[in-house]
Amino acid sequence: MHALDILGDPVRRRILELVVAGEEPAGAIAEVISAEFGISQPAVSQHLRVLRENGFVTVRPDGPRRLYAVDPQGPREASEWLSPFERFWRGPFAALDTELARGKRERRLANGRTDAHPPGSSGHTEN
Repeated sequence: MHALDILGDPVRRRILELVVAGEEPAGAIAEVISAEFGISQPAVSQHLRVLRENGFVTVRPDGPRRLYAVDPQGPREASEWLSPFERFWRGPFAALDTELARGKRERRLANGRTDAHPPGSSGHTEN
């Protein structure tokens, strides 16, 4: 299945929204989705299976629970497919924004940092 076919379903998009911040138990996901879309727990499980089999979520057992989280593979595939079209919605300075972000990332890596704001920092950089 193509990444955009996966994202074309509103239930699957909502599941991804629920797990984007971190791991969520399958039961909590099913509860929200059932309430919002009026579908059964087995139907939610089917959507989770489609997302898992197509690289959009990972699952980790935690005792009797199953914790779901975003798998970057699926969103990356969708982003790669959409990237040639970005110029239609990003505007004339999109290339400049990309170059600025690349430069900031390269400076962080050159300084031995892999995150934008290390723990305990105020978020300000001294470049």
